[in-house]
Amino acid sequence: MKKGKIAEKKARKRLPKGTVKRVLGYVKRYPLSLVLTLLLAAVTVGFTLYVPVLVGDAVDCIVGPGDVDFAGLGRIFVLIGVSVAVTAVAQWLMSVCNNRIAYEVVRTVREDAFGKITRLPLSYIDSHPHGDAVSRIVADAEQFSDGLLMGFTQFFSGVLTIAGTLGFMFAMSWQIALVVVVVTPLSLFVAKYISSHTYAFFKKQTETRGEQTAFIEEMVGNLKTVQAFSHEDENQEKFDEINRRLEKATLDSTFYSSLTNPTTRFVNNVVYALVVLIGALYIASGSGEAFTVGMLTSFLSYANQYTKPFNEISGVVTELQNALACAARIFELLDEKEQPSDEGGTELGRAEGEVSLDKVYFSYTPEQRLIENFSLDVRPGQKVAIVGPTGCGKTTLINLLMRFYDVTGGAVRVDGQDVRSVTRRSLRSNYGMVLQETWLKSGTVKENIRMGKPDASDEEVIAAAKASHADGFIRRLPQGYDTLLGEEGGSLSQGQRQLLCIARIMLCLPPMLILDEATSSIDTRTERRIGDAFAKLTAGRTSFVVAHRLSTVRTSDVILVMDAGHIVEQGTHAELLAKKGFYHKLYNSQFE
Repeated sequence: MKKGKIAEKKARKRLPKGTVKRVLGYVKRYPLSLVLTLLLAAVTVGFTLYVPVLVGDAVDCIVGPGDVDFAGLGRIFVLIGVSVAVTAVAQWLMSVCNNRIAYEVVRTVREDAFGKITRLPLSYIDSHPHGDAVSRIVADAEQFSDGLLMGFTQFFSGVLTIAGTLGFMFAMSWQIALVVVVVTPLSLFVAKYISSHTYAFFKKQTETRGEQTAFIEEMVGNLKTVQAFSHEDENQEKFDEINRRLEKATLDSTFYSSLTNPTTRFVNNVVYALVVLIGALYIASGSGEAFTVGMLTSFLSYANQYTKPFNEISGVVTELQNALACAARIFELLDEKEQPSDEGGTELGRAEGEVSLDKVYFSYTPEQRLIENFSLDVRPGQKVAIVGPTGCGKTTLINLLMRFYDVTGGAVRVDGQDVRSVTRRSLRSNYGMVLQETWLKSGTVKENIRMGKPDASDEEVIAAAKASHADGFIRRLPQGYDTLLGEEGGSLSQGQRQLLCIARIMLCLPPMLILDEATSSIDTRTERRIGDAFAKLTAGRTSFVVAHRLSTVRTSDVILVMDAGHIVEQGTHAELLAKKGFYHKLYNSQFE
């Protein structure tokens, strides 16, 4: 058991297997930009390496006082100027290509991540902080793009520079070049050792940042509740605690990764000093007549350029490790199990309204049972009320009817068809829902009512608003039906928002209805008036009414009394009161 925990802890500190391969898989989608980057990197490196040769030739043109080849120097300076100009243009174009690759990759990753969220089961959304998902798509993807861009900028030109400088150095003096090659790998070992131990710090940093984003999103979204309970100080303390952990994780990751650059630079400076010493002794001894002072100058330049890519790569270890940690979090989201596909499912069409639940079993978690052996048969046009104490399974039953969750046993059927065999879109288009939580978007009042029936005329929208008794307050708004509402209804009261949702249902008139405390935020007088509208709306339509105020379900054809996931009583209002059982206690408790 202890060994298993240790192995799990070590695994968390390592980069998940296949992360780099998946990143490269995204990069391969842009072959043209990749090829251009390679060609431009070759041009940049070629002309950059040509300049030290010209500088060495220029040094050899200056033999001594009064013996200077000015004509030769002039030609060399022109060639140096052309080389520098070509290098600058090639570097600029290479940067453009690198930017294109990096930002195209991140755009694709974000699209995949957002598309993944739309395909995730509701169980994932319910069990994970929303802010963490937002952090993965926004902040982690941004960090990933920065590291990817910096990595590409250094990688292509760095590899070509190392290969080119080695070729030139061995051509000039294989003995001195061998010294450079033997000593330089020390910097690689140092960089690898440090970078392999920094991933855990960056992973902790990205996880803490996701936690912070989730907390901010939750606090801002529920600011009224926070202020109502005077919980500002407690929230500030919790935010400060998370912020301190993020600060520590960021400082740790940056500190340990920043050790790479100075250590590799020390090794590279040792290499440079050895080249100067051996080259000078080589010339002074006269043993290598073909090795001139100008060639030593060029060799030193190549030795410096040879070690430069190692310095640059070590310098971006921080960004690369951070980028890979962020990429791993995004891929973790992309690897989540999706809800079962609708592919191959049949179209339900307009339902008659016959609903049955056949020996249904369901639980949100395996260890906590909720609904067991639950059966129900509803005929078309029946009004079914579902009542019971909190946590008895009322809302869960709605989730199963709409197939937001799939049953773990048994079956839910509509018109004799298992809901798992039909497409979710065709199933849900047959339901109209009004819940306690309102669904409003940024747009006009008219657009919000039209959500259920986009092709509805203005006359139909107004008729639906009148039927739901929303027309009066809508006309009192600054622009009436064209008034622009902010997110979640803006300045409208909760009751007004609920009236708009009821108007939406009045407009589309689906064959089946789900009303979950649909009038909970409406005053008693308006509720009575809407009750008449609901009576007309539910006539001939299968209706499921979830209610806590039992006075609103007295006219139901059948009342299901639920407790702990089971139907404990079933019948009409009068029949259940006459039994003097569980429903009788519930009904009378509201008057105590």
